[in-house]
Formats: sequence, structure tokens, C-alpha cells
Amino acid sequence: MNAMKPQGVIETAVCEGMRHFAQDFMGRGPSQIEVHLIGVVLLIRLQGVLTPAEQRLVQTLPPEQGRDLLKQARMQLIESSRPMMEAMVQEATGVKVVSLHHDISTVTGEESSSSISAIANDTFGQLRLACPS
Repeated sequence: MNAMKPQGVIETAVCEGMRHFAQDFMGRGPSQIEVHLIGVVLLIRLQGVLTPAEQRLVQTLPPEQGRDLLKQARMQLIESSRPMMEAMVQEATGVKVVSLHHDISTVTGEESSSSISAIANDTFGQLRLACPS
């Protein structure tokens, strides 16, 4: 088995990977990215992800309709880009992604993803890493 990379190295690599992914795939990056590796869970929090068009969409439609439409569109984008995201996480961590979960808030403009990786018997304490944009 490959030696596990240090937590800070993993978090930094995922942070940079998410920044490049957002810019390349979504057309713009978030205002802030936070990455937390907690045990076998990698939590990624993106702030400031809504485009001005998405913000207007949410504001002009009835609340449930705007929220649901935006969440459906973002979910489809995430699903279509899942292989790229999983490959980026696997490259950063050195282990295979077992599952990927995603949500977005139309109120705060925050997006979060969590990946559960197959890290055998390695446990990390919580470390917060905020990546400046």
C-alpha cells in the first residue's frame, strides 16, 4: 500500500484542484475555499459560487422554484463532472473516492462537497485550511 500523504499536503492539493476545476469547468472560481480532512471524510466548502445570473434567477422566481431550478442545474453539472472531481481527489489523496455528496445554498451562495475515501486505518485530527482566492 502507498504511504499516506500528510494532511496539509492533501488539503492544499484539493484546494488548488477545486480552484482549477471551478475556473475551468464552471467558468469562475469561488471567493473562498476551505478543505477539511477529518478521518476518511474530505469536506470541501466553497463560498461565493453563485454567478450574478444565478443570483438574479433565485431572486426573481418564487423562492422554491428558483432554489429548486438552481439546485437541479448545479446537481447536473456536478454529476457530469464527477469523474474529473474524483480523479482530482484521488490524485491529491492517493486513494480512491468511495462516494461523493454535494449541496448548495441559494441563500448564502455556499457549496459543499464531501468525499469519502478508502483510507485504511489512518485517522487525522481536524485541521482547517482556508485557501485565499
